[in-house]
Parts: sequence; structure tokens; C-alpha cells
Amino acid sequence: MQPAAEIFAPFFFQAPGARLRGARFAADPAVPPRGTCVLLNGQTEFIEKYFEVIDELRGRGFAVATMDWRGQGGSDRQLRDDSRKGYVQDFAAYDDDLAAFLREIVLPMGDNRPMALAHSMGGHNLLRYLAKQPETFARAVLSAPMVAVSFRGYAAWLVQMVTRFEALRGNGAGWVWGMEARDPHAMTFADQMVTSDRARFDRTQAILRDHPELRLAGATWSWLGAALRSMAWLKTQAPRITTPLLVIGAGADRIVITAQTRAFAARLPNARYIEIADSGHEMLMERDAIRSQWWAAFDAFIAG
Repeated sequence: MQPAAEIFAPFFFQAPGARLRGARFAADPAVPPRGTCVLLNGQTEFIEKYFEVIDELRGRGFAVATMDWRGQGGSDRQLRDDSRKGYVQDFAAYDDDLAAFLREIVLPMGDNRPMALAHSMGGHNLLRYLAKQPETFARAVLSAPMVAVSFRGYAAWLVQMVTRFEALRGNGAGWVWGMEARDPHAMTFADQMVTSDRARFDRTQAILRDHPELRLAGATWSWLGAALRSMAWLKTQAPRITTPLLVIGAGADRIVITAQTRAFAARLPNARYIEIADSGHEMLMERDAIRSQWWAAFDAFIAG
């Protein structure tokens, strides 16, 4: 099987209000085919970061379809003043992204009910979609989905109040506290909060040095306000999400609140929850020992 990095041929497609970048990868022809896996990355991420994961899926017999959400990676950025800012006015825009991706890219691949693998914000966006159309996917694996985010010591009421204040004063495009300092070009392994694997962190940094246009530093007040509204709405939708799910939580997560992910998963009608105790937020970018546990859970879920 030729590695994803060597055959990567991105293309663009249109969603309402944004041109998005996507890619497709054939399954390993040496193994029995298992259909299509839709791979949805998290906030600040991009297709190239997932080449290792893509090849692991292909080696399991899955064709892979993936994309960059609007405002990040190689897709259209929403702000002209600083492309490093994560910006969206409403998470309904991500619903449009996923709907266009499924219609234009995934369904023509011939799999009427693909499976999905989604991380963090990608998991949140997938849950939004499944709340409205639970039959779209045959099953899905959610890795540290964004059910509730950590405010890193700030009280939730204070963050919500300030977010509303910044929106009212017209500063939706402004950086959330400290986010301007999260530029990946200035990030060190000691500063980051998502993985304990130095080699995989360095690999991502090397990609961003070679392709600085892919980088995203962090959230704006508009993005945070939209995320808060969407997370509050999603918590009311759990009974409607009937798709078979495997939800994997990270026990050492510093980005999302794992206890709330666990509680949300318990309210889903058709979900199994497991937790990897010593993993950071980006479990698929973690040490081999952690990734082995993650893939063992994935394989058992798919086999079941």
C-alpha cells in the first residue's frame, strides 16, 4: 500500500459561504474491503496531520474521506485581518460543511451508510448532525468529543458573561484571552497540552513549518460564543442520537472535560464509553502504548 503522504491529492468543493478542501484515499487492496470511513478532525487541525491515522484505517480495509472545516487547514479562512484566528458565527455553518461533504464527496464513493471517526470539535459537529439525521452513518467512533470545554481555571459564569459582553461591543473577531500566544510557530512541546508524544508533536510542527498557511492559533470570541451555544443545545439532544457509537474519553484531557463526556455518553441510547486513563486530548497523536489501547477499542467496536 502506498502511504497517504505520497498519494495525497487534495481537491476543493463548495459549501454555503466557503470553499472547503477535501481528500480521498483508497483502502489497502491487500485486505478485504470494509466500506468508507469519514474522518473528521478537530479545531485547528488539518488533513496532513492525520496521514498516519488514514493509513491505519486503509490497512483495516476502509477507504477514507476527509476534509478541513471552514476557517482552518486548507479551507477558506473566515477573517481577512488574521488567518490564524478561529472564527465562526454559528456552528450551523459546520452542519453545512458536513452536509456538502457527504453530498459531493462521500456518497459518490458508493457507500450509502459510511462509518465515521471524529475527534474533538469534529466529534461535536458529527453529534450535531446525528441528532438531526441519525441514520446517515452506520456507526461512529468519537475520540475526546467536544461536549464541554475546560476554561482553565476561569469560572464558567465569568467566561459566558465576558463572551456575551465581547459580542455586544462588536469584538467577535477578537482573540479569546491568551489565544494570540498559541501560534503553532511559537509553540514548544513544554507549552502544548494535548499529547505526551514528543515525536508526533514534532512531526506536526514540521508540517506547519513547511506549510505555514495551514496553521491556526486559537479561538475568537465569536467562535467561543457559538461553541457555548452549540454545546448547551447538544446536551438536550442526547436521546435523539440513536446511531451506534463508541465514545473514547481521555483521562488526562486538559482541553475538554472528560467527566462531562462520560455523563453525556451515558445518556446516549446506543453508545459504549471507554476511557484511556493516562491519555492527553489527542489520543491518536499520543504514545504508542496509548494508541494501541485506542485502536484495540476501535477494532472491537467494528468487529462487534
